[in-house]
Amino acid sequence: MPRNLFKQALSEGRRQHGLWCTLSSAFATEVVAGAGYDWLLLDTEHSPGDALTVLPQLQVIAGYPGVSAIVRPASNDAVLIKRLLDIGAQTLLIPYVQNAAEAEAAVRATRYPPCGIRGVSGLTRATRFGREKGYFDKAAEDLCVIVQIETAEALGNLKAIAAVPGVDALFVGPADLAASIGFGADLSNPGLRKTVVDAISKIKAAGKPAGLLSGDPLLMKMAAEAGVDFLAVGVDAGLLARSSEALLAQAASL
Repeated sequence: MPRNLFKQALSEGRRQHGLWCTLSSAFATEVVAGAGYDWLLLDTEHSPGDALTVLPQLQVIAGYPGVSAIVRPASNDAVLIKRLLDIGAQTLLIPYVQNAAEAEAAVRATRYPPCGIRGVSGLTRATRFGREKGYFDKAAEDLCVIVQIETAEALGNLKAIAAVPGVDALFVGPADLAASIGFGADLSNPGLRKTVVDAISKIKAAGKPAGLLSGDPLLMKMAAEAGVDFLAVGVDAGLLARSSEALLAQAASL
């Protein structure tokens, strides 16, 4: 089976930089796959994407051996998780995990019985269509489960969530967290920055790798100083939107 290089780097303590992919297109994914990022997040929560768009994206990324794919299901749902695992996703970012029970449910959705509830099929892309004879017994070794901390409730339960067996890393979602704790859409609020950095420090103190998505240079610097392990520094749709606007503004100023 393919080695999960992202999970391996986490275990070695190497910081990895990533890019969020929301355009739900294999062609757009291929454009950014050669840019040199360590990982690309294929989003199906805040995008039109689903298993049928993620599949060709995974196939494209497979052509870039140094790039790891992370997939975010639309929700912490065992059926969605099963479908993404079957098409070959090895690292999942599970959104909106608020307590240990929800973290346990996410892990169980990635494990075959008796350790979990993942449905069994011997003819999936993940099994190389039946050619990986040891997949059932060894799949969990190269699966990476990341749970997303994005509410005040989750912050209060962070230590318990981090202690759940099978949770490999925790990821702080600043946008939803800002809304949850009263900062609205103000992602540059000093109080939010402090909350995010404190959360990263608590994750690290619990012995788990910490992740973050931010376009705020100051927050990224603070997160790096706090020891963030994997950091997404932008979103493909945002890059296209802002760059296209800047290009027009430049032309209009001539």
